[in-house]
Amino acid sequence: MSIDTYQHEHHFNQHKPKAGEKRTWFVVVLTALTMAGEIIAGLVFGSMALLADGLHMASHATALTISAFAYIYARKHAHDPRFSFGTGKIGSLAGYSSAVLLALFALVMVIESAERFLNPVEIAFNEAILVAFLGLVVNVVSIFILDVKEHSHSHGEDHSHHHDHNLRAAYLHVLADALTSVLAIIALFAGKLYGLNWMDPMMGIVGAVMVTRWSIGLLRETGKVLLDTQAPEELQQRVRDLLEMDGESKITDLHIWSIGSNQYAAAIEVVGSSIGNTGQLEVLLEQVSEIVHSTISVKSLK
Repeated sequence: MSIDTYQHEHHFNQHKPKAGEKRTWFVVVLTALTMAGEIIAGLVFGSMALLADGLHMASHATALTISAFAYIYARKHAHDPRFSFGTGKIGSLAGYSSAVLLALFALVMVIESAERFLNPVEIAFNEAILVAFLGLVVNVVSIFILDVKEHSHSHGEDHSHHHDHNLRAAYLHVLADALTSVLAIIALFAGKLYGLNWMDPMMGIVGAVMVTRWSIGLLRETGKVLLDTQAPEELQQRVRDLLEMDGESKITDLHIWSIGSNQYAAAIEVVGSSIGNTGQLEVLLEQVSEIVHSTISVKSLK
């Protein structure tokens, strides 16, 4: 058997187009068009809630563009040897950048809303409500384009590792847009029907608080990947159960970290008196499909 038999690439199928790539590009175009309409309408009709919604769409259009280009970059550079474990983390880096943008635009919303509290302006309610409804329709369509089912169970901490952070960031951006659209509609109707014009900037602040919370959650998720934190305990335990199944072997050093969407690398040291060779342990580890690259060190007590 030649040395070439043991050589292998480290792209881990990251050169293949991801399911969310085309959907993300479609949403980018849709969001950019609606963004322009809402910002113009907010300025013309004097609605802070509507302007805030448009500004959110501006941030989301930027973030969605980052997500879309991240897919392309990861694909084009998947075979680049400068990336030790492929380009899988580019999606998490894009997601982290998107989360930062979410937080920044939430801050802009708060500042603009405070300004409107101090200096109220006249609002053209009918026109503003119409545009806000249009924005909400676009957001709902975008959510379904990005596949809401893929994220329906992603809110729990234990399940976040199953998801494409790049796609999750795009999803959170359009979800945030949908929220601000709903808040804008509520505020505009409150002002039109009951004269509660202060609801308009108040809803801008409420939306900013909610978006900030989502931003923090996404920062935590992507930060864990970028900082090579340990894989979830459930995955670690599965590895321990497999490699210690003889009852005598013991894992003395275990490192499992994310290198892509539901893809992990592992460095493991196993000690035992009747332990098998490295090849046997690698065969056992193949049962853990999430681990796509492993280095196993075997030490015998004999």
